[in-house]
Parts: sequence; structure tokens; C-alpha cells
Amino acid sequence: MPILTTEDTAERLARLQQIIEDLLKEAKRQGASAAEASVGGSSGLEVAVRLGEVETVEHTRDNGLGITLYFGHRKGSASTSDLSPAAVRDAVSAARAIAEHTQDDPCAHLAPPELMATTMPQLDLCHPWAIAVEQALELAIACEDAARAYDPRIVNSEGASFSTHLGIHVAGNTHGFLGGYPTTRHSLNCAVIGQDGEQMQRDYWWTTARAPSDLDAARTVGERAAARTVARLGARRLTTREAPVLFCAEVATGLLRSFVSAINGASLYRRSSFLLDQLGARIFPEFVRIHEQPHLLRGLASAPYDGDGVATSAKDLVRDGVLQTYVLDTYSGCRLGLPTTGNAGGVRNLMIDMGTLDRAALLREMGSGLLVTELMGHGVNSVTGDYSRGASGFWVEQGEIQYPVEEITIAGNLKQMFANLIAVGNDCDFPGSTRTGSWLIERMTIAGE
Repeated sequence: MPILTTEDTAERLARLQQIIEDLLKEAKRQGASAAEASVGGSSGLEVAVRLGEVETVEHTRDNGLGITLYFGHRKGSASTSDLSPAAVRDAVSAARAIAEHTQDDPCAHLAPPELMATTMPQLDLCHPWAIAVEQALELAIACEDAARAYDPRIVNSEGASFSTHLGIHVAGNTHGFLGGYPTTRHSLNCAVIGQDGEQMQRDYWWTTARAPSDLDAARTVGERAAARTVARLGARRLTTREAPVLFCAEVATGLLRSFVSAINGASLYRRSSFLLDQLGARIFPEFVRIHEQPHLLRGLASAPYDGDGVATSAKDLVRDGVLQTYVLDTYSGCRLGLPTTGNAGGVRNLMIDMGTLDRAALLREMGSGLLVTELMGHGVNSVTGDYSRGASGFWVEQGEIQYPVEEITIAGNLKQMFANLIAVGNDCDFPGSTRTGSWLIERMTIAGE
């Protein structure tokens, strides 16, 4: 089954818009005072290979529709993957039935009509790739072959996979909002296993983009996966100590996401965040600016409107180290007595301004300490900010990597870690919707032998 192409995208978009319009009319017919709905369809190709042999080839095509009805301040929601008129009517009836059994909630309502997105900026998010299965398999095999040939210590492979997807999203509500747009995403990744003596290690790398031309070459991805694996061979444990910690850029994204989670409206109105009542407070050093850019061209999280239909816009979350805004949708904003920030569904293209230091300069700045390249486990307490994660990486002395380390735990408190951020590097060289360089934290506890 071929994926959707540019030729039929416009037709599919028009059909989904009509479904939303018909659904909202049906909601009104069934007595709803207000309603909102979203519908999406996607198609794609996924292939996986291992040791040069084909493991899977999958064509995918999915649909999904969600509807929320409001009867005053009572609401009910339903969903369906069947987009036929009868199924849509049934979904509306199911949402109505659920609403009849819910309690009044003064915050159960649509976003204000004046905040609805009225224009759809062209964000260059759709670049369909009508790639043949044979070509997709060739890319995956070339990626894995490059990794396996990189070093004789690469002795096995977890495989390489390639995927391409095209999706269409349409949303609307009874304020008159109706928006929709197509997106694409293409990716290639590889993971291999290395061995030196009795020790074995594995690592991976990937590339992902909206447009095929923005992907890294298959050889580049494979060789980087292999280089990362080989670098981990000979890993040792450390004795327990306190030392500076440098979170490599791709790992530092998790610190940024933990920060955003702590200023998310749902966490705040439930009073389950370590950053309660911190609006206007200094959270980071003065050099830190954290912002979102939802209209970034070809951005992996770009969107013209949020999950409530509210127009998205660029904003600073942190400026000069000071928390400027929470991250709110309509409901959580109401619970907090604040307006929505246009973030229903999350932050889109999260970024921190990067500094002037590359990875080598950051290591010299750190002197002696731990470079973290992988984290394991989920040891983050969102209420207290206590942070404890299994880690692996490299021990550094006098600004130079000495040897790989593993089976250690790093611990601290996120609020203190944010305050003790020394530098953010300029070494962001990986794809993703969260963009940051490496973070150098002044000091953390490292638990080992």
C-alpha cells in the first residue's frame, strides 16, 4: 500500500475538514452547547534489517478521531478510528452519554474565541517521499554495513531501520475554528554491539527530518553508531565521590524536558511540582534563555495551533535566568486563574540559547569530572526535584577524557542543578524538537564502588 503523496494530500485534507464540519453540526443537533474535535490520518513505510538480512517490511495506514462535547460545564469525550458517517454520529452520541454522567466543572469549556488561530502559516512541514521498498532496504543495509565495517571490534548488530510517514491533522470547534495541515517525518537509525576481550558494549545513532534532503547520509549514521560503541569498550566503575558533571547535548535534552514538566499547568494546579509559585523567580543563572519556536520552518514540533485551537507563538520561558511564564492549556490555566499560553499538547521546538564553548572547551572548563553520555532509569521526583539516575560515560582529568565508565549513579536536586549550571555548549549536532548543547553542572554526587 503506497503512502500518501502530494497529489492526494489536498483531497484528503478537504475530506477530513468536511468530517469535522459535519461532526460539529451533529454535536449541535444533539444539544451540545459547545464542541471540539480533531481527526488525523497517516500512512507510511517502515523497514528493518539485521546482519544484512531483511527483518520486517511494513506499510501502515491509520485514522483517528476524537470529539469532546460540552453541555454547559459538563463534558464528555469519545474517539473512533472509523471515519464513516455512522461511526462519527455514534462517537458524538457516546460523548453526549458520558457528559450526562459527569459533574459540573467550571473550567470545562473551550478556549476564548479571540485566541483561536485564524491563519495557517506555511511552515514547510510536508515533504512526501515516494521511496520504493527496495531503496528503503538499501538505505538501512548501507547504514548497518558502514557500522559493521567501522572497526573489527564491532562483532554484532541490533540492526538498522528506516521509516517514512506522512500525516494529516485537522481540528475544529464551535467557535468557528477549523484548521489542518499535512506533515512528514523520515528517519534512519542503527545500533551495534562491540566486544573487547570479555566486555561487550552497545550504542546507536539516528537521523530524522521533515524532508529527505535534511537526513544525514546512511554511512554517517552507521559510522557514528559504531564510533560511539567502540568508545565505550573498556569501561570501568568509579568510587563514590562528588565532582562536576557534564551532560552531553543529547542527554541534556532530558534536563530541559524535566524543567518544562515542572512548569506545566497540570503539575502546578495539582501542586506536584518542585517549581510551585516560582513565576518571576530566578531559576537559572543570568546567562540562560529558554524559549519555544513553534513556527520554525521544517521544525519537528512546529504547529500553527495548539490542541485547543489556540494560535501558537514564540515565547521565552526563561529570560536572564528568570521564569517568565508557565506552560498552560485552557483547562490548567483556568484552574490556576491564568490565561492559556497556547501550549495544549506541550511545548513546540524547545530551545536553550547556546554558549561559545564546544565539547573540547567544555571539558577543559570542567577540568576533572564526569562526562555523561547515557542515562538509565526514571529517578526524577517531580514533587521535590530529587534526581537520581543510572549513568555511563567518561571520566575526565585535566580536560581530557581518560577512560569510559559504567554502572554508576549520579544524584542531586534539579532546582540546585539548574541554579548551578555553569555553561551550555554549542555542540548540538543531533536531530530533535528539543535543542541544546551540553550542560556543565558545578557539582553532583557520583555513587559507584
